[in-house]
This record gives sequence, structure tokens and C-alpha cells, in this order.
Amino acid sequence: MSYDNLVSLIQQYGYVALFVALWLGIVGMPIPDEVVVMIGGAMTANGMLHPIPAFILTYLGVVSGLSVGYVLGRIFGLYILDRLRRKKGMDKYFNFSEKLMQKYGNFALSISYFFPIIRHVMPYMAGLNQMSFRRYAIYSYTAGFVWTLLFFTIGHLVGDHAQRIGMLIYSYGLQFLWLPLALILIKVFLRRKRNETDRASGRR
Repeated sequence: MSYDNLVSLIQQYGYVALFVALWLGIVGMPIPDEVVVMIGGAMTANGMLHPIPAFILTYLGVVSGLSVGYVLGRIFGLYILDRLRRKKGMDKYFNFSEKLMQKYGNFALSISYFFPIIRHVMPYMAGLNQMSFRRYAIYSYTAGFVWTLLFFTIGHLVGDHAQRIGMLIYSYGLQFLWLPLALILIKVFLRRKRNETDRASGRR
């Protein structure tokens, strides 16, 4: 599906097309999620969509698509993991996801949103590790809201330039956007862990 085809579908089917495009992201849509979310924001700038329902359906599409990965990982476990790892180039993403989970635990779910492809891999890992859905939702849905709001707002601000800017962010975002945001999240996580350790020490 091309950018023009997606815009045409949104013009024809509105909010539902936004939801479906992001929900299908888990199976590898050719248009990056960042660009799809920014298109939704851009179409609210020109009056084609109303901002609030467009944002709600966009957010639901993001978290629903990623939740499919969690369910598949939880139900099919190592079978789905082996199948996915056989895809060319995917093994490095799973290895990176495993390192994130080993280092940051549940908080890795939040961090993963700021890394393309990794955010689709991490739900599989969470399901495979039998993380409870409640815990998965707390970490993933909260970060998903921030991530969606960020790109939806950027799309609204840049308007017709959403595709070009979205692809630049997707291609080079690790240096210019993802890394600073990920570092902030990591810093917050480490500070919280340190506070918990200090409180535990005080109780002793």
C-alpha cells in the first residue's frame, strides 16, 4: 500500500481506515506506523477529520495492533517466536528486545515504543514470558498514548509534509528523536528504582 492509497482510504472510510492501518502494522504494513499516525494528524489540520475521534481511533489502532503480538506470544509461545526469527533480519531485533527486557524488566515495554520494529517485537516477548495482561497494559498502553500523541501532534503541525517528515523521523529518528526520549524514560525508571531501594533500606 502506498502513501496515496492510504490517504485515499482514509478519505473514503475515515477513522476506521486509520484504525485498521495501524492494527495491521503488526503484520508488516509497508508504511511505517510513525507516518500513518502523522497522516491522521495532518488530516485533522486540513479539516478532513475531527481531531478527537481521529486521535482516539489512531491510539486504539496502535495499542490493538501491538496487543495482537502479546496474545500470540502468550498462546503460541516458542512456536511463534521460532517462526518470526526465521524471517530475514529479524533475529537481531529479538536479541535487542531480550537485552532490553533483561536490563530494564517491564519498563522495556515503554522504552520499545521509541525504536521502530522493536515495539512490534516486544509484545511477543512479553506474552512469551507470561507477563500478565494487566501489567502489559499498564506499561504498553501508557507509553503508546504518549507516542501516539507525539506523532499525531507533529502530523497536525506539519500538515501536507507529514509523509516526508515522517519518513525522515523513521529513518533517522534514533539519533534525533528516539534516543533522547528513550534516555529520559530510562532516567525516570532508574530514579524510581533508586527511590524504591532507598525506601526499602529505610524500612530496615
